[in-house]
Amino acid sequence: MKSALFATILVLAPVAGMCQATPAAPAAAAASVYNGDLGYSFAYPGDWEVVDTKPMMPAAHQQAAENATTDPEKKGAECAQIGFLVRNGNPPSVIMSLTLPFDCFGSKFSQDDLPSLGEGIAGGMKKNFDAADPIYDAYKIGSHRIWIERAMGNVKGHPEMTYTLETACTILDKGMVCLFTMAKDDSALALFEKSAVTLEGDKADALVPATVFAADKKK
Repeated sequence: MKSALFATILVLAPVAGMCQATPAAPAAAAASVYNGDLGYSFAYPGDWEVVDTKPMMPAAHQQAAENATTDPEKKGAECAQIGFLVRNGNPPSVIMSLTLPFDCFGSKFSQDDLPSLGEGIAGGMKKNFDAADPIYDAYKIGSHRIWIERAMGNVKGHPEMTYTLETACTILDKGMVCLFTMAKDDSALALFEKSAVTLEGDKADALVPATVFAADKKK
């Protein structure tokens, strides 16, 4: 059920709509920090374009609700939010966050739920891609468990547009948070993985440690 829930609400992530030209950043800039209401922060590249997702949300919520088949899926479609979305390049790479506040959803998830929830998130993201060969891992930032998946994929209908898709999810006291990238090249992927993050006071200089994926574990 939980996997289906998040596959449904991922229609909120307008990944396909991000596949359009954006100005390339002229030079590296200091990171900008997004501080989420659920108690997390993420230092995204300061020279990437910040996309205003608010105008997209009413239609996205409606579409997600129409795709939902159970009450939890409908509630998830109503409550899920995009925290931030930034992009850069032509075609663009994208970094974004997706959150589900528990006070809106009406119940909490446990740490044991994290793998199935993460798979639902990653599966929903890949609805816009022909993805293959996923690998996954798990690690901790402080006391917080992280579930992560990486896969290669082509945008549906555009086989020439190949991306690395990476999704990292965790459960906080106030909700679930997933950080996602659609990286066009190794440089964009490195920016995502090496970005500083805090999770309810637990700090890390890099979202993804260098040791992650070392075993190249496949599903």
